[in-house]
Amino acid sequence: MLYNTLTQMRAKNLGEGKYADGQGLWLVKRSRDAGKWQLRIVIRGKRREMGLGRWPDVSIAEARERAAKARRVVRDGLDPIEERKKEREKPLAVTLAEAAQGCFEAKKAGLKNKNAVKRWMGLLNHHVLPTIGDRPVEDVDQHMIKKTLQPIWHEKAETARKALGHIGQVIQYSAALGLDVDMQATMKARALLGKQAHKVQHIPSMPYQDAPKFYQWLKTRSGAVPLALRFLILTVARTTEVRLATFDEIEGDVWKLSGERTKTGQKHRIPLTEEALAVVKTAREQSDNQHLFNAMRGKPMSDMAMSLFMKREGYVARPHGFRATFRTWVEEQTDTPFEVKETALGHSVDSGVIGAYQRSDRLEKRRVLISDWASFLV
Repeated sequence: MLYNTLTQMRAKNLGEGKYADGQGLWLVKRSRDAGKWQLRIVIRGKRREMGLGRWPDVSIAEARERAAKARRVVRDGLDPIEERKKEREKPLAVTLAEAAQGCFEAKKAGLKNKNAVKRWMGLLNHHVLPTIGDRPVEDVDQHMIKKTLQPIWHEKAETARKALGHIGQVIQYSAALGLDVDMQATMKARALLGKQAHKVQHIPSMPYQDAPKFYQWLKTRSGAVPLALRFLILTVARTTEVRLATFDEIEGDVWKLSGERTKTGQKHRIPLTEEALAVVKTAREQSDNQHLFNAMRGKPMSDMAMSLFMKREGYVARPHGFRATFRTWVEEQTDTPFEVKETALGHSVDSGVIGAYQRSDRLEKRRVLISDWASFLV
């Protein structure tokens, strides 16, 4: 059988028509200057025609090379047309940074609040992506991850652990895209990094016996920060909840926080005692915007203002520690039920089937508890 019958010059001079080169390769010309290459092959007993590109963009030599490759695929028992389709549909190279952004967009709606949204991507942007963000996610292995997280693995143990978890989520997302990633890369990296030499350090708190004296001292201090600290102690709320508190959240003797404002992502009502309402009244007189405790130029109080104030005044305890102060006082000085104690701190205690039926936030029971706490302080 004749093959390689065409030459570059002959192909150029041929007019409209179909011309065989041999072994099933044909040049189909629709005009003197344009045409296409076709390969006739038999796949699983059926005759098929496979396009190999336009002529003269694809030369005779290249068309023969493509035809030979297709015949080899047929000999292996595969369909070269389907294989080419799979290759074309295969995702392009995706960097770790691109995969992380895609994973974040997919997860964003399920994150609890704006702070959680900000923290999720911020963790990767700060500790991971500057080092390996431009690498194809398919190339990310345990050695890259280890090298990236090793500097903070012991010094910032919790941050490193969360970053490792985020990388794992990005890899899972990449696998769902159809990318050839190592699903065990983070597990292997953890083995290489070893056990973290880290002890959990609790935020320093004040003994509850000292809290009344400290509270009375705060009442002698002027300014937004001491006022905010008083409100924080009276409501046992989180620091961020207090510093970003607005007047429209206060309804009568209840402080209403939306799900976006809480750590749990759930709405939370906090009963306000007469002492707490007195703080709100003073805040109205001092604030020039919607925030109870504003800083300079109408902005809300910074996230470090209360902590720095206590440090400057020589206290070891920190604002967030007053939640532990309150919890210890409740445990040792009252017989309050567990659910009420935890709900007062804004913790979720009702989940699963119980949560489906128990829909009270125990506001009135918490009102009694918070009132007793305020009486203890003042």
